[in-house]
Amino acid sequence: MKILVCISNVPDTTTKIAFTNNDTTFNTAGVQFVINPYDEWYALVRALELKEAQGGNVTILHIGGADSEPTIRKGLAIGADDAVRIDADPTDAFAVAEQVAAYAKDKGFDLVMVGKETINYNGAMVGGMLAELLNLPFVSMATKLDVAGGVATIEHDIDGGTEVVECPLPLVLSANKGMSEARIPNMRGIMAARTKPLTVVPAAASDKLTNVVSYKLAAGRTDCKFIDASTPEKLIELLHTEAKAL
Repeated sequence: MKILVCISNVPDTTTKIAFTNNDTTFNTAGVQFVINPYDEWYALVRALELKEAQGGNVTILHIGGADSEPTIRKGLAIGADDAVRIDADPTDAFAVAEQVAAYAKDKGFDLVMVGKETINYNGAMVGGMLAELLNLPFVSMATKLDVAGGVATIEHDIDGGTEVVECPLPLVLSANKGMSEARIPNMRGIMAARTKPLTVVPAAASDKLTNVVSYKLAAGRTDCKFIDASTPEKLIELLHTEAKAL
């Protein structure tokens, strides 16, 4: 089974966010970047589990500059067989999907997996766009994946329950929490990652459909108000006035 896993390079969740150029550019100075957790913990690890059970090859693909290669090497250390870096700036979801599709369209992948979203933009758009460009079925936010006889059995959450779908390969899938458990690279994996193939591919022609006007930090947490248990009417008053206005 040939599996392609797309990984994004995102700021660590403990990063202090700041912007430059009149709030139009994310300030990367001093920022620690990591593999997007949904890509790493769920898409990549489940792909590796399938390969270990059934054989095959797992390729990771990233769109970005040379400064993102340490992140790619971590994916190789976790267990991916090889990696591809498309030398382009991933600033737009549609352009990212076009870059991935241009690379993957003639490679014969049985599965193309992405995380459900990136933790920096939370757009959850690339998987669906990619499936459309590749003319493949798409299942979003999957929490369980099994493959047998060329057919994928997938579970994902819907309003009020869980839906189980079956789909013949090939397909595109976005992975959600529950798909697998995170893995920590061991020393053998870290050493092996240094010599695994990492191919750099020039950017393909793509259409950027959005532009950043400006960024704005989210409002900080407000002070908590504590109400004495002997005055529940005060709580009711605040729920009708202050809480209602939020």
